[in-house]
Amino acid sequence: MKDSRLKIFTGNSNRTLAEDICKSIGVPLGEATVTCFPDGESFVKINENVRGADVYIIQSTCPPTNHHVMELLIMIDAARRASAARITAVIPFYGYARQDRKDQPRVPISAKLVANLLTAAGATRVLTMDLHSQQIQGFFDVPVDHLFASPVFFQYLATRVSSNLVVCSPDIGGMKMAAAYADALGASIAMVAKKRINATTVAATNIVGEVSGCDVLLVDDITETAGTVTAAARILREHGAKSVRAAISHCVLSDVAYERLKDGVLDELITTNSVPTDPRGLPITVLSIAPLLGEAIVRINSNESVTSLFKIKGF
Repeated sequence: MKDSRLKIFTGNSNRTLAEDICKSIGVPLGEATVTCFPDGESFVKINENVRGADVYIIQSTCPPTNHHVMELLIMIDAARRASAARITAVIPFYGYARQDRKDQPRVPISAKLVANLLTAAGATRVLTMDLHSQQIQGFFDVPVDHLFASPVFFQYLATRVSSNLVVCSPDIGGMKMAAAYADALGASIAMVAKKRINATTVAATNIVGEVSGCDVLLVDDITETAGTVTAAARILREHGAKSVRAAISHCVLSDVAYERLKDGVLDELITTNSVPTDPRGLPITVLSIAPLLGEAIVRINSNESVTSLFKIKGF
């Protein structure tokens, strides 16, 4: 049962997703002014009473990343100063998650910094999906509900699974995710070994596992330049893969990515609407996570468990 004090607001990063979430649970999207001053400073005004309310602010940290992070922080602060009882930051895509450790001298741990900023602004809970590293949940001093896009992908793949399916990780870091997909889909598993040349270019060097004559599903959490996924798809085809699809939770596609995807090395790129994604006539399928996030919001609002949202339908 939804609480009458449930209020949902959104910044400018992905308003369409916020509207779809509200539609899925029958709650109107709250009225708020979120704009900029001429000098670029963000301005926020919540245009309705939120005193004592359970407030949810939906905002992905997609480009322009820093601007959307500031919008989120300012919206949280505005809700806190308006005496909201509880403020949940709903971040479908937490963009700073890859900066989660010191892998070089004199570099920051930006994922922790952003977590601190959200807490300092007044967030009392975070709802997010497919973090790059699950241990980032420990960076927060407030509760974190971490959802997975896999149930949405599995539902789509239910009628598209072949008997010779191989789930493949495009790098060693994604083996745990690939193993989970392979287990759910009853498929075998493979991995592509890669070498990163620079921030936008990678070279696939070898394959662990058998892919010849198989339909391959690449799985990953994020792509921006599509360098890793297209390099993996190319070497998979060289080793005899019959078809290559990719299921990637967050596609923050740059112009470089679109150029690489035009080569047709992927039969299909399956992603979610955690960030706005324009297919541009390419074989990109965008699945909606609005019902998943909407159900999570309703359950958090009514203090119910979200565990059942991890259950897979169709398998």
